[in-house]
Amino acid sequence: MKRFYDGLDDEIKVILLNQIRNLWTHASTAIEGNTLSLEDTAFVLEEGLTVSGKPLKDHEEVVGHAKAIDLVYQLLDLDRFTETELFALHKAILTERVRDIYKPVGGWKKAPNYTSYIDQNGKQSVREYPSPQYAPKLMAQWLDNFNAFFKQELSRDAASQAYADLHLDFVTIHPFSDGNGRPARLLSNLPVLKSGFPPIVVPSTDRQAYKETLSSYQDTIPHLAEVDDMAAFPNNAERTRFLELCARYWTETMTLLENAQMLQRKRNDRKL
Repeated sequence: MKRFYDGLDDEIKVILLNQIRNLWTHASTAIEGNTLSLEDTAFVLEEGLTVSGKPLKDHEEVVGHAKAIDLVYQLLDLDRFTETELFALHKAILTERVRDIYKPVGGWKKAPNYTSYIDQNGKQSVREYPSPQYAPKLMAQWLDNFNAFFKQELSRDAASQAYADLHLDFVTIHPFSDGNGRPARLLSNLPVLKSGFPPIVVPSTDRQAYKETLSSYQDTIPHLAEVDDMAAFPNNAERTRFLELCARYWTETMTLLENAQMLQRKRNDRKL
């Protein structure tokens, strides 16, 4: 099974994986409001130290996300992905010590969840995601789609499409009471990684466009709270727009990979 870091000496491979881990962790947690910079994130993960004046919660989120990335790489060896692995990843990401029985970690939501957004008329509104009673069925369908992608070696375009579709559908279902975006951005990369590409990472600088595109898509689904079948998720212009965004979100990790490959070529030339 090919990996994006194939052909790299161990030292260069470790550097590349650390750089991608730092970028992926910073970007994904920053989208959710984490205040640690990329430099702070790298310092915490590489030195094992805290950053003065920054919240403990932000440090824990960064460490949890990095551990979840390690788990993602381990999951690449599976033939099939199940809710057991999904729940394990959710537990790795959510690091808060105080638990609410109505907001389970590593289990489907038990209460309705909502988000505030600006509607097409520029007014503040509230969106309710699919009802908790429908989450198991919807996620069973999502897992079927995931495994259909996961068992294939995808082309670059197909890998980007798989990432976008899985990502968009996951956050539209919103199966967890808390912590839906980070798992979506991790899990949707598994078919990408298994096909030999580096992960697609949503940059924190594009947070507004990213969230607006997700919201615009969800706004096209009437009575979202009552949706009990993924057949209700349309293939429309908003979905296409999200796919186009995701294709752009490969830039940073592709650049890191190219830099590592260039370094490897220089090392190889010196050996001749």
